[in-house]
This record gives sequence, C-alpha cells and structure tokens, in this order.
Amino acid sequence: MKTKFRESRQGNFLYSNLLDQLNPAHPPLKLGRPIPWQRFEDEFAGLSSQGGRPAKPIRLLVGLMLLKQREPER
Repeated sequence: MKTKFRESRQGNFLYSNLLDQLNPAHPPLKLGRPIPWQRFEDEFAGLSSQGGRPAKPIRLLVGLMLLKQREPER
C-alpha cells in the first residue's frame, strides 16, 4: 500500500519545520539536497501494492540505502 501524504501549507505555531531546526552544514543534510527524490518516487511508485500495511516512504528507504553504502563496514 502506498504511503499517503497530507499536504498542508498551513503552519503550526507549536511545531516548526524540521529543516529549520537542523544545521544546514551537517554532512547528511548537505548530501540529500542534490538528490532528485521525485525521480525515485516515480521509478518505485509501481512497485507498491494496493493492499496491506502502508509502505515506508520511498525517500526514507533510498536515503537509508545511500547512508549504508557510504558508511565503512565495522
């Protein structure tokens, strides 16, 4: 089952945007900016099923895979 997103332009005064709270110089944050996330969404959209549990976001799965590839084995 594909993940359902709620798009809302309305801000919440109790919770600010997460990107506003993070350090823009942090290496993983800098790594994620040039990645074409929409391309991954489009490529993997057909692989999700219509039934069952909602899937994890594709951006999360691709991001974790990229971080795993960058980390040296311990």
